[in-house]
Amino acid sequence: MSVTHIGIIREGKIPPDFRVPLSPAQCVQLEKVYPNVKVTVQASPIRCFADEAYTAIGIDVQEDLSHCDILLGVKEVPMAQLIAGKTYLFFSHTFKKQPYNRALLQAILHKRIRLIDYEVLKDAQNKRIIGFGRYAGVVGAYNAFLTYGLKSGAYSIKPAHLCADRKEVEAELKKVVLPPDFKLVLTGYGRVGNGAREIVKLLPIKEVDPDVYLHQQHQEAVFTHLDTHQYFCRQSDGGFDKKEFYNQPELYQSNFGAFAQRSNVYISCHFWSSKSPFILTQQMLQDPTHSLQVVADVSCDIAGPIACTLRPSKIGSSMYGYDPHTNTEVDMHKPGAIAVMAVDNLPCELSKDASEDFGSELLRSVFPVLLGPDPDGIIFRGTQTTLEGQLNDPFQYLVTYLDGLE
Repeated sequence: MSVTHIGIIREGKIPPDFRVPLSPAQCVQLEKVYPNVKVTVQASPIRCFADEAYTAIGIDVQEDLSHCDILLGVKEVPMAQLIAGKTYLFFSHTFKKQPYNRALLQAILHKRIRLIDYEVLKDAQNKRIIGFGRYAGVVGAYNAFLTYGLKSGAYSIKPAHLCADRKEVEAELKKVVLPPDFKLVLTGYGRVGNGAREIVKLLPIKEVDPDVYLHQQHQEAVFTHLDTHQYFCRQSDGGFDKKEFYNQPELYQSNFGAFAQRSNVYISCHFWSSKSPFILTQQMLQDPTHSLQVVADVSCDIAGPIACTLRPSKIGSSMYGYDPHTNTEVDMHKPGAIAVMAVDNLPCELSKDASEDFGSELLRSVFPVLLGPDPDGIIFRGTQTTLEGQLNDPFQYLVTYLDGLE
C-alpha cells in the first residue's frame, strides 16, 4: 500500500495567524483512521500548538515538506513559499475575484498546483462543509458583552485573546451583569449565528419571539434571533418570498429600524450579498428613538449593510466609537456614540479552540472524500486549479479575472 504524505504548512501571511488545520491529537487520529497516511508538520515558532506538542506524540516536525503529496494551511500561502506540483488546501480568497489575490492565483497556475479551497467545499445540497464560522460567532458574541461592559461601565471582563481557552471565556461570562430592561438582537443563522447563540445562551437572558420582543414589555433581560424574512420585506407590499429575495434583492428593503429602536446590543452574523439592501442604515441610527449602544459586527462587511462599520478593528484594539450624525469615528464614550466591535479575524482570539473545531470538521467531512470515494463530487467542485496548470471546470469564470479584465 502506497503512503500518502500530508503536510501541515507554517502560516506565512502577515499579520501572522496562529491557527492550524489539525491539532497534534487530530494528526494522530488521522493516521489511525487512514493507516496509509503519514503526517509531517512544518516547524513554526508562532503556531498555537508548539512543535513539541506534535513531536511528543510521535508526529514528525521538520522544515522540508517537499516529500508531501497534500499540503494543508489556513490563510493564503505567500507565493514564494508555494511548492510546485502539489495539492494544497487553504482559504485562497480568490473565487470571488478578489483583486488583491489575483497574483496568487496566477502563481498557483504557473506552478501547476492543485488548489482545493475550503470556502467552496460544499455538500450535495450546496451547503458549506467546513469553516471557522462557529468560532467567529463565539468570539464575536463574547466581544459584544465585553464592549457593552466597557460602554455601560456595569462590569469588566477579560478580552478573549487574553483567555487561555474557551473554558476561561465561559468563566469570565459569569461576571456579566445585565439590567432588567436589557435587550439584544442577533441576525443570521448558520455556523456564525449559531456560534454566537452558544455564548448568549450561557447568560441570564431569555429568548423571545421577534413579535414579543417588539411589542411587549419585559422585566428581565431578553434577546431575539432573526432570520432573513424578519428584517427584510418587499417594498411594494411588505411581504417576503425567499426565492424572489435571493434572485431580486433590489425589490426589498430593511425593516430593522424597529429592532434598532428597542435594542441595546446588536450582534450581526448574517451572510450579505452586495446586491442586497443595507440592514442597519445611517438613517436608522440618526433616528432619536434608536437605543443601540453596542454593535458587534461579526460579519464585518466594510461599506456594507451595517452603517456604523467604518473599518475593521483588530485584536487588542477591538472597538471604536461611531457618531451617526457625522458618520465618523469618535471616542466610544462620547454621548450619543455607538460602540462598534468589528474584528475581522475573530477566531484567532481563541486559536486553539477554533483550530480543534476546524480539525474536527476536516476529519468528519473532508478527509473521507479527499482520501476515499467522493460520490457527490465534493472535492471536484471545490478544486479551483488542476495539476496541469488549468482552471478546473467549475471555475472557468475566473479567466477574465486572471487576465486582469475585472
